[in-house]
Amino acid sequence: RSPIYNDNRKTLSYPAVRSFIKLELARVISEKYENADAIAGVATGAIAQGALVADLLGLPFVYIRATPKDHGLKPGSKVVIIEDLVSTGGSSLKAVQAVRNFGCDVVGMVAIFTYGFPVAVEAFKDAKVQLTTLSNYDAVLEEAVRTDYIDESEISILQEWRKDPSNWNPGV
Repeated sequence: RSPIYNDNRKTLSYPAVRSFIKLELARVISEKYENADAIAGVATGAIAQGALVADLLGLPFVYIRATPKDHGLKPGSKVVIIEDLVSTGGSSLKAVQAVRNFGCDVVGMVAIFTYGFPVAVEAFKDAKVQLTTLSNYDAVLEEAVRTDYIDESEISILQEWRKDPSNWNPGV
């Protein structure tokens, strides 16, 4: 259960938004990972954006599935993984491990959005993966208050959810 649902798939339907995200992901990669040899998108949510970014940067693109396949990477490649959304980090870090198992170096992950769950922060730290996101839960809450989508009084409830989403009960 989630009081706020982030659906990045919708961004692909709007050319201006799609382009903005593509340009910002490419900018972050160019600034932080200038020596990247390839871009990998996590299936299925990050395949489209990953391909757009790889094309813009002139880099090879592969997508990572849950089941092992020959991903088309050259062992030893420096890979930046693109993810659309990071919640607990589970599927994102499985993709990292798949790339590492293929003999490549994951130099970082760039995502559109993260909820910033403590479990994800720890998981990325333990996996030694630098995660950079274009937006996050706190920014969404700030914008929601600024635009009167939610009331300031609702912030504490929404922050409680993020601390322990699997046990969150809004009626308590």
